[in-house]
Amino acid sequence: MPTISLHFDPAVFAHLASASGNDTIHLTLSLGDDTEGTPAPVPVVPRGPLAELMQADLLAAGAVLTFHQRRANRRGRAVVTAEGQLIVDGHATPFPSPSKAAEAITGNVINGWTLWHLEDGRTLDDLRREHTHTGAQPA
Repeated sequence: MPTISLHFDPAVFAHLASASGNDTIHLTLSLGDDTEGTPAPVPVVPRGPLAELMQADLLAAGAVLTFHQRRANRRGRAVVTAEGQLIVDGHATPFPSPSKAAEAITGNVINGWTLWHLEDGRTLDDLRREHTHTGAQPA
């Protein structure tokens, strides 16, 4: 059986030490061999429903999405991955679509495109309409 060795830059531990209990920390692991030097990063191509928005530079990996349903007193927070999925706070597995991510929090089938907001207040549906309206082509 192979041996797995994980090495972390001290900055990772400093970041973890300063994080609050509610923060979500994302770590990326890559394959490499010390005898070959540092491996070249493998490009990640977004797939799924968010891919077009990401390829058109309307949505970036690492973007934070939130929602607040006042009547139901529910809040949600998710981070967009480079693969075009959503990592929802409190869930270990990324979700492939905005609606599936929203459903994980609300417990109901719901339109995640109109529910999730960017920090500037725009919804994913706003971004999708902007992309369609401008005829933006993927980069």
